[in-house]
Amino acid sequence: MNITTLGLMKKTGSIVTGFDAVERELKNPASKICGVALASDLSPKSRKEILFIREKHRPQLAAVTLPWTLEQIGSVLGKKTGIIAVMDMGFWKSAVGGCEPI
Repeated sequence: MNITTLGLMKKTGSIVTGFDAVERELKNPASKICGVALASDLSPKSRKEILFIREKHRPQLAAVTLPWTLEQIGSVLGKKTGIIAVMDMGFWKSAVGGCEPI
């Protein structure tokens, strides 16, 4: 996946960013979340917490580590963030190619 795809995903409304927003999506059984993507340099505490919430509410949901840092993601999205929920299956399939599964 190219990092510019993140910008396209934002423009189409196919992603939710930030810990609190992603947590809400994970806890909402009606959410159409396809997967969770984490920045490569996300803090261990945030990584552990979001993965715990995913395991508790949506254990079947895939999670990956992106090859980009918080800074790189922030430069594309306009917001420094390390936790992204992908809401579109087509984008999710293109996004996970080559990413490290968690």
